[in-house]
Amino acid sequence: MTYQFILTETHKNVGLVRFNRPKELNALNSVLMEELIAAVEAFDQDPAIGCLVITGDERAFAAGADIREMAGASTVEMLTRDAISRWDRLRKIRKPAIAAVSGYCLGGGNELAMACDMIVASETARFGQPEINIGVMPGAGGTQRLTRAVGKALAMEIVLNGRMLTAEEALRFGLVNRVAPVEVYLDEALALAQSIAGRAPIAIRLAKEAVNNAFETYLADGLADERRAFYVLFSTEDQKEGMAAFVEKRKAEWQGK
Repeated sequence: MTYQFILTETHKNVGLVRFNRPKELNALNSVLMEELIAAVEAFDQDPAIGCLVITGDERAFAAGADIREMAGASTVEMLTRDAISRWDRLRKIRKPAIAAVSGYCLGGGNELAMACDMIVASETARFGQPEINIGVMPGAGGTQRLTRAVGKALAMEIVLNGRMLTAEEALRFGLVNRVAPVEVYLDEALALAQSIAGRAPIAIRLAKEAVNNAFETYLADGLADERRAFYVLFSTEDQKEGMAAFVEKRKAEWQGK
């Protein structure tokens, strides 16, 4: 497909989506978000793709939502548009998604990065939820995912007082997986994605679901879901191949079956 505000690429078995609104620091308007969701859902359906990477450019992953689209909106208009439901669709992607972040990652951009499964940051990355500065608050997961990642006290300071985290702070507090020089941060994210994509596809999908369930269920329910998924994997050809390869001391050849 031809898109207006994103670019898509494939790198072996990894699907890459780049935001392409550089003059607006990749602000997330409605068209960009629809295009993003269409692209990641297409990659999710592609059996040749095992993992996704979402990125912006060196100056900004995404500096937030496009304020011009909502500045004059009423409550009824915001409810009717329900633009935040697009973040829910991203959360439902079955394949792992990695955000490769450089520069500004603020507001809706930070919420989008946190909706991914992992974050690789460049040394210039800056994370924050500055909505309080324009008279509102985070609305696409900023108060919820951020608190789960960094804890209540720091989340309060970020949300209530507009504090931004540097890349190193984000790493220290558990918001990101790793930090790399700006020249190679995207390469790092692609390498991580390719490593994940090279593993058993069904096991990857069920393992991702189980980890995400840990934030949404009681421990006993999460343990029961994990156990069921573990047992289900013994009906797959990949389980037989993987264990046979281990015993025979050879590399497994995954079929996704």
